[in-house]
Amino acid sequence: MSRIIGIVGESGSGKSTSLETLDPKETFIINCSRKDLPFRGWKSNYTIFKKEQGTTEDNGGNHYMTESAATIRALLTHIDKNRDDITKIVIDDAQYIMSTEYMNRSDEGGWDKFTDIAKNIWTVVDTARNLDRPIDVIITFHSEDVADGTKIRKKIKTVGKMIDNTITLEGLFTIILYTSVQMNIDTQQPEFRFMTKTDGKNTCKTPKGMFEDLYIPNDMNYVFEKIKEYES
Repeated sequence: MSRIIGIVGESGSGKSTSLETLDPKETFIINCSRKDLPFRGWKSNYTIFKKEQGTTEDNGGNHYMTESAATIRALLTHIDKNRDDITKIVIDDAQYIMSTEYMNRSDEGGWDKFTDIAKNIWTVVDTARNLDRPIDVIITFHSEDVADGTKIRKKIKTVGKMIDNTITLEGLFTIILYTSVQMNIDTQQPEFRFMTKTDGKNTCKTPKGMFEDLYIPNDMNYVFEKIKEYES
């Protein structure tokens, strides 16, 4: 059975950069925003995936750009069944699965499109967490601020209250890390980190005792080392 890990934060806060430490020989990145990855050498380490139609053969590529829910589900299934070399899959900027469909259907009236959008993002996450092999699937999202009574809290960004009322994405995850950026007073450079426990103002969550520190490096290899320690 696969495992899903959520990474949530604002644009530029280190979500995609945290992927740099993953082994590209074991990692497949599904790029929903269709943008360049923000670390040196990514084009040589992550080559475009191609598959002959109607076959299970592919070129061994480990990078694909799409925001289509159906295509992402097909990729997840193909990797699970045919790519034993891949142990980690990244669905980067997954909010574009929702927002792109919303913009493509913006001229439609009624509420059916919101039901479809909710169903599509749910089926992507549900497929990711129910793969047959023990694959780790990292899903990154932008965050948004929402009013919660008299407080403002952060959550996974969606495209409307109807989707939030239909599905609570955070409820599908056991591990959700939030990005945090603070300026180092001495170096005057930003420090990029992950928050491991909620401060009451976000939907961050991890199993009790998995991470001792409230803040850890935004380094996915480090995250997996801590998970391995916790489970051993």
